[in-house]
Amino acid sequence: MNTNQIEDIKKLSAKIRLDILKMIAYVGQGHMGGSLSIVEVLSVLYGKCMQYDIHNPRDDNRDQLVLSKGHAGPALYSALANIGFFDKEMLYTLNQGGTNLPSHPDRNKTPGVDMTTGSLGQGISVAAGIAKGLKMKDSENYVYAIVGDGELNEGQCWEAFQFIAHYQLDNCIVFIDENKKQLDGTTEEVINPYHIVDKMKAFGFHVQKVKGNSEEEIYNAIEEAKTIKNKAHCIVLDTIKGQGVLFYETMLANHSVKFNQEVITENQKAIVALEQFIEEGL
Repeated sequence: MNTNQIEDIKKLSAKIRLDILKMIAYVGQGHMGGSLSIVEVLSVLYGKCMQYDIHNPRDDNRDQLVLSKGHAGPALYSALANIGFFDKEMLYTLNQGGTNLPSHPDRNKTPGVDMTTGSLGQGISVAAGIAKGLKMKDSENYVYAIVGDGELNEGQCWEAFQFIAHYQLDNCIVFIDENKKQLDGTTEEVINPYHIVDKMKAFGFHVQKVKGNSEEEIYNAIEEAKTIKNKAHCIVLDTIKGQGVLFYETMLANHSVKFNQEVITENQKAIVALEQFIEEGL
């Protein structure tokens, strides 16, 4: 990416992050930490790498994204709104009665959502099936799957990884959001994942580990993966839960945040800072 493209992607990251803060604040509670940690990968995918048509969300000639960690739906919704799949005002209906933006993504409700997810472990299996189907059709499109590190506690993830590697589904790029926390503690405390990179290599994947807040590193890793054929691909994102907002990064229980007066105040400070960055640029 050239300098202008990098600046555009970083601004998109800021816009996605800003809308996450605004929409969850409007509701008064929501999955903040795990939404913020995948902002940069979403901005790179939708801002640079993915093929899609905002006027035809079911276009057969599109790349697809499966957000296996479906509780990070607010991040996906923010990305989709910012690239034009629907009006940004719709973001403020998150989790409201009759909404088309439920807590976890639903492909039958939200324009741009490729797969319904939320029951952890199942999304990566669906991504594997989509990728296999595309191979059978001789399609050149890609499937991108985002999996949480806490989600790796589910055995179904590893069955799906075996399938992807066995069938050499080089059209499926798996991102593991290694933000090191899950709902009720750190991943090390709950079930120690040990060395995710080594485990994925042992399962037959070509593996890269990048800084999860670096749009450049994420983009370069995707480009490298696409040059390696007949091999499963995994990009491990070294992230922080609550990424990009220091208040949430340092909050102990930031999986699902309820808004008290302190949170309201700090959230507004972060909103102001992001709005200033978007206006002034790098």
